Amino acid sequence: MSIIAVSLFWSFIILMGIGVPIAFVLLIAPAIGLSAGDKEMMFKLLMPRLYNGVASFPLLAVPFFMLAGEIMNKAGITAGLVDFARAFVGHMRAGLVQVTVLSAMIFSGISGSAVADCSALGKMLIPAMTRAGYKRPFAAAVVAAAAVLGPIIPPSGLMILYAFVMNQSVGALFAAGMLPGVVFGGAMMVTAAVFSKKWNLPQEERKATWPERWTATKGAVWTLLMPVILLGGIFSGYFTPTEAAVIAVIYALVIGLFVLRSVKWSDLPELLYETAKGTGVVLFMVGAAVAFSTVVSISGMPQQVASAMVSWTDNRYLLLFVIMIMLFIVGMLLDAGPAILILGPILSPVLEAVGVDPLHFAVLMCVNMSIGLITPPMGLVLFVSSSVSGEKIESIVKQIWPFLVVHVLVLFLLCYVPWFSMVVPRMLGFIK
Repeated sequence: MSIIAVSLFWSFIILMGIGVPIAFVLLIAPAIGLSAGDKEMMFKLLMPRLYNGVASFPLLAVPFFMLAGEIMNKAGITAGLVDFARAFVGHMRAGLVQVTVLSAMIFSGISGSAVADCSALGKMLIPAMTRAGYKRPFAAAVVAAAAVLGPIIPPSGLMILYAFVMNQSVGALFAAGMLPGVVFGGAMMVTAAVFSKKWNLPQEERKATWPERWTATKGAVWTLLMPVILLGGIFSGYFTPTEAAVIAVIYALVIGLFVLRSVKWSDLPELLYETAKGTGVVLFMVGAAVAFSTVVSISGMPQQVASAMVSWTDNRYLLLFVIMIMLFIVGMLLDAGPAILILGPILSPVLEAVGVDPLHFAVLMCVNMSIGLITPPMGLVLFVSSSVSGEKIESIVKQIWPFLVVHVLVLFLLCYVPWFSMVVPRMLGFIK
């Protein structure tokens, strides 16, 4: 392995180990690697790559989707979604668990963020589950586990990042995430129903009548239309994912200001400020990751890693297993966005060399990193759930493990049955 690659790798590990923020690690480690390889003249590549990494039309979708999520959260759309879900699945075994999962599946089609899902749904559903007789740590665990659907079901901020870094089609990735998201949600609902008696969950609610369901549907209709409009427009070709993000903001403003009237004009500066803060962090990290990826490519590390792993075994199933386990461990220690930005360019060529479709691996990596959001010690959604519920992270982790096991099993189902990821993109013409 070249001196640049070795220096880059060890400086990255050491800087991470001593607690340097990840965005700065992504800039300092390449500088050290280039210095060690007597390539200081290539420093001039880093700053332009940092700028070019964020000066991208597709990446405009990130701040606009974040702003749409902020507006919809402020508008209080969660109540209508929960009432809708309760009317249709609240009577089933473990009724409020089913309501939480269905609400998360719908809300994921709006927010694209696990953190937003956990925060918005947790504020309403954790107290509701506690009042119904569920243990509070269990309620917090259910909300956290369901929030994992946020980055899987489109629109997904995580998939936008991956598509940008790996030069993939955002629309194809969105299409590829639809069925896996439904499978994850269905698996959670089945698990809760099967184990409801063993876990001694409270008895089901009364089954809603069809007039009650119709009333609940009317109350949530504006919210339910949003993912239909966005995804319908993207997949039909009427607008790009970036344009969809702008439409999402306009739609959210109309709903919040004029339909629900729960957002005031005076709220907009704060919403814009919060969006700017979040966007600044994400895009600086993206720019740093692009600069990092440039030096990684110069070092020859992806080709060397691919060559080493393929020489070890060219069995795609074994390589998939090893890489999925590795990513799962990485997800325990690193947030989803940085992990994708750093490891995507290194690992994708490895699996492509043994015949794994790049789109299939893209979905697997996004799903795996999403699961990492609820794995200790660094699971971001665990911290959000703890903050919303007031429960210690340790208590939530003790309750979340059955759902975590289900998530991992579904991950390997997607891993070895590519049909789940590829069928919708193929139907929509993204792949042949």
